[in-house]
Amino acid sequence: MDIASLLGFIIGIGIIMAAILVGGDVMMFVDVPSLLIVFGGTFGVSLMRIPLSDFLRSFGVLAKAFLNKRDDPNALIEEGVRLSDIARKNGLLALEGETITNVFLKKGISLCVDGHDPAFVKRMLEQEISQMVARNEVGQDMWKGVGDLAPAMGMIGTLVGLVQMLANMSDPAAIGPAMAVALLTTLYGAMVANCFALPMVDKLAKVLLYEKTNRELILETISGIQEGMNPKVLEALLNSYISDKKRKAED
Repeated sequence: MDIASLLGFIIGIGIIMAAILVGGDVMMFVDVPSLLIVFGGTFGVSLMRIPLSDFLRSFGVLAKAFLNKRDDPNALIEEGVRLSDIARKNGLLALEGETITNVFLKKGISLCVDGHDPAFVKRMLEQEISQMVARNEVGQDMWKGVGDLAPAMGMIGTLVGLVQMLANMSDPAAIGPAMAVALLTTLYGAMVANCFALPMVDKLAKVLLYEKTNRELILETISGIQEGMNPKVLEALLNSYISDKKRKAED
């Protein structure tokens, strides 16, 4: 669970809700037509932009902003050096019974144990990294589109409400509901974009960068093991994937 994402979302929405509650009845800010225009319109138009499969998959990508499990790169380096030491002393087949926690690293080691050519192993793992990046970028693009479309739908709702209001100026009872649609759609659109969609896009970009860096570190580990690289040299090479600050702290 990513506490920062959950806590930030709760604080952001909570402050807005607190301001609403202090000012009066919260039901004044609930309007079904406005909700339908913003949410229905935004997701409907988003569905026009991308295939249905990518649209549905983007919700799974979104979950990574809250449920991403980050592997510590220091732990990956430590495990990689340990495996390298075993392989150098006893051969690649000695890695077959080793317990490996990271799925991507486990797959790479399995390919090594099966005796595949280093070039093939590298190409296969690089392809998997590329596919992972592509899937996540499709999800990011979907939610960036939601962030762009929600305020636009809010503006459309505002125009709808204004037209309804101007068309019923002779009926004072109709002016209030029409004005509510006009104002609340703008509010809903701004909240969807700025309190949820756009921050999630930024968080997903950070999660993708972190995961991509870890996988590239693992790819380097696999290459080093197959080349029979000295574990100490491999450790120094892998440490280049960690920031200077973290390396100094580790030292």
